[in-house]
Amino acid sequence: MAGTGTGASAPDDLVLVGTIERPHGLRGEVVVNPLTDFGGERFVPGATLATARAGQTPDGSTSLRIDDVRWHKGRPLVLFEGVETVEAADTLRGQGLWIAASARPALEAGLFYETDLVGCRVETVDGPDAPGTAVGTVQRVDGAPGATVLVVETPQGEVLVPLADAICRVIDPDARRIVIDPPAGLLDVNRRST
Repeated sequence: MAGTGTGASAPDDLVLVGTIERPHGLRGEVVVNPLTDFGGERFVPGATLATARAGQTPDGSTSLRIDDVRWHKGRPLVLFEGVETVEAADTLRGQGLWIAASARPALEAGLFYETDLVGCRVETVDGPDAPGTAVGTVQRVDGAPGATVLVVETPQGEVLVPLADAICRVIDPDARRIVIDPPAGLLDVNRRST
């Protein structure tokens, strides 16, 4: 149901697609931890990525252009233009790599980018005797495909809601709204104290 097309969100028009872990070799390559299901499209020669230090969001003042890339054990080894030594590569350690949200590929119907779900309000379906009830707001998406949960902040603490068709009846990222039909007790059983 959720695609992991991108990781953390930043300003509304940028999404995090990877982080630079460390230098690799002596000629300026770096190991990138990809945070996208579309690494083969993101990490290609000629691609320009906005950058920012860990924990910060890019302000548009810095970017890196990929000169060359090769893959090793599922991760890209990237050589950026102008980075030609291990010392220069080491200065990039911890940098986040960002793209414009509009550059993400369109997903199939019923699939969503995790970053598009964060911030959505969650409410229950309308019942036969009562309108739906506000539950809270999605703070993040945890888990792996097939075992993904929405972490919803409520006035009583965090609640884990499985991201499953049987429970999440309406997902409308454009309206910032998710309507759930939780089985009896789900919201109490899956409540985590914060």
